[in-house]
Amino acid sequence: FFIAFAFHLIIMSADSSRQIKQMVNFIKQEAHEKVNELKLKTDHDFNLEKQNLVHNGKLKIQEEYNQKEKDLEIEQRVSRSASVGAARVKKMKGRDDLLETLKKETLEKLAVFCKSPEYPAFVKKLLVQGLIKIEEQEVEIQCKAEDKSIVAKVLPEAVAEFKAVMTAAGHTVNPKVTMSNNVLSSKAVTGGVVLTALNNRIVLSQTVDDRLKIAYTDVMPSVRNGLFSKST
Repeated sequence: FFIAFAFHLIIMSADSSRQIKQMVNFIKQEAHEKVNELKLKTDHDFNLEKQNLVHNGKLKIQEEYNQKEKDLEIEQRVSRSASVGAARVKKMKGRDDLLETLKKETLEKLAVFCKSPEYPAFVKKLLVQGLIKIEEQEVEIQCKAEDKSIVAKVLPEAVAEFKAVMTAAGHTVNPKVTMSNNVLSSKAVTGGVVLTALNNRIVLSQTVDDRLKIAYTDVMPSVRNGLFSKST
């Protein structure tokens, strides 16, 4: 009986060991599977996060590149606009300088003309035109000191011609036209005359310089078209 009981205990002990071993193996298997599951999830989460970081990084780089490209384009536009503006200013200055040179050369030629034999006849025409424009009974004539003899000589002829023009137009006039004691500055005036009336309250300039300014303004569009084409 003792032997049978001992044998039974041995069998029971063996079964318990096997069961314990099975339980241990089961626990180990569960733990191994859990570890693998955690590892897979960790790897998945890591790869997903890495993909998100890479994607966001690419987007940021693309945005920075696009912004830099836009900034560069704006900078190039500003640079081109500044270059075009500078070129236009330079071109306009060149035109103005050329026109001023033309005006200066014309004035120099007029200064030569004012010393020529044709000058007295020109002064006479200026006087007639001035008397027609001013339309006053008493008029004084101013001129440069060196032109006084010329103006005094042609003045009676100019007054006579003025009367004839007005008579032909149906008006009878008999103005008193005299030489003024005031003289024009030779530094400021190239030639011509200035007509005054009513104690200098009315002043009409018929100087060569002022007539040139008027002509310069009137003919400037045609002068520009003649000197500069639309493409220049």
